[in-house]
Amino acid sequence: MQQNAWLLPDGIDELLPNEAHRLENLRRTILDTFTHWGYQLVVPPIIDFLDSLLTGTGHALDLQTFKLTDQISGKMLGVRADMTPQVARIDAHNLKHDHPSRLCYAGTVLHTRGDALEKTRSPMQIGAELYGHAGKESDCEIIRLMLEMLAMSGVLNVHLDLGHVGIYRALAEKAHLTHAQESELFDVLQRKARPELKELLDTYQLSDDLKAAFLKLPELNGDKSVLTKAKEFLHFDEVQAALTDLDGISHELTRYFPSLSISFDLAELRGYHYHTGVVFAAFVPTIGREIARGGRYDNIGAIFGRNRPATGFSADLRVLTALNKQNEIEQSRCELIFAPYLNDVNLHETIRDLRAKGRSVVQQLPNQIGGAKELDCTAILTKNSQDDWIIESI
Repeated sequence: MQQNAWLLPDGIDELLPNEAHRLENLRRTILDTFTHWGYQLVVPPIIDFLDSLLTGTGHALDLQTFKLTDQISGKMLGVRADMTPQVARIDAHNLKHDHPSRLCYAGTVLHTRGDALEKTRSPMQIGAELYGHAGKESDCEIIRLMLEMLAMSGVLNVHLDLGHVGIYRALAEKAHLTHAQESELFDVLQRKARPELKELLDTYQLSDDLKAAFLKLPELNGDKSVLTKAKEFLHFDEVQAALTDLDGISHELTRYFPSLSISFDLAELRGYHYHTGVVFAAFVPTIGREIARGGRYDNIGAIFGRNRPATGFSADLRVLTALNKQNEIEQSRCELIFAPYLNDVNLHETIRDLRAKGRSVVQQLPNQIGGAKELDCTAILTKNSQDDWIIESI
C-alpha cells in the first residue's frame, strides 16, 4: 500500500464538517445579500477553452492557469483561475441585452501557485459584477455591495483603499512610452523605488512636467488631502477627470458609511493589465493583504462581441469564513436531535415532520458505536406518558 496516501498537494486543502458548515452558511448569506440587491446568480464551468479564460484582460492569469488538452476537440483547455472572464462572456454572448446586468457567482478556482501570504491554490471565489453602466455611480454601488458583504460576514475594522489606473494610463499615453518602457516604469512604481524611478525617468525623453508627474505619483498616498495635492500638481485633463471620480466616490461612500476608513494611493496599480479605471481593496488589521478587491474593467467583453462597461469585485470565501467570528457562535448553537433506532411508525412520522420543518435529526443505527453525546447532539427524542414522541434537551 502506498505510504501517506492521505497527503494532499501543496496548497490544496479540504474542509472538515464544522468548517464546511460554516463556509456554506456564509456562502448562502452572501448570495442572499447579492440577490436582495438585484444580482442574479450564474454558474460558469470549472473548465473552459483556454482562449476564453485568457482573452482580453484575462491574459495576466496565464501563469496561474492549469492547462490540459481536450481529448475530444484537441484544443487547449484551462481550469479557471478567475471567474470574471467567464461571467463577462455570459453577459456579452448569452444575455445580449442593453440594460445593465447584475450578476454574482461563487465557486472554486485553481491556481498553479499560491501567493506569498495565502498559500492555498484553491480559493473559493465569490463576487459580483455590474455590466452596462460607465459612470462612477456603478463603481460606488459595487463598492457598497462589497462593504455590505463584509458586514454580513462579521468582518470588523475594514479599511478601504482607493486608486485609479486611468491616472497612470493617461500619463503613459501623454509620454508616448513604448510597451517595454511602460512595463518597466510600472514595475518600479509598484515597488515605490523612488531613487530607481528617478534614474529610469532620466533615460526617457520626457518633458519636465511629465517627468515631475511620474516622480510625484509614489508620494500621492494617504487621506483625502492626496486628491487636493494631485489636482494642484497633475495638470492633465484625463487625470483631472479620474481624480474627480475618486472624489465623488469617496464622498458617496462617506455618506453611507460615516465611520469607514478610506485612503488613496495614486501609484497603486493592482491589476493594471486587467483594470481600466477605479480600483479598490478592503483590508483588516489582522491580515497583511486585501480580503476583497475589485475595480472597473470596461474592455473585458470585447472579445466576446460586446464591449460593455463593467465593474465588480471578488473575495475568497475561505478567508471571509476564517474572519467570521459570528458564524462560530452560530455553529455552537446548532441544534441536532438524536432519535433512537426503533420500528415505530409514530417515531418515523415525528422525525419526518421535524425534518420538513427544517430541524436536524440524526437517527441511531442498529448496533452502532456511540450515541447522542458522541454525535454532538443537543436534544433527544423520547416518549412521554401519553406515548407521544417529544424533544428533550441534553
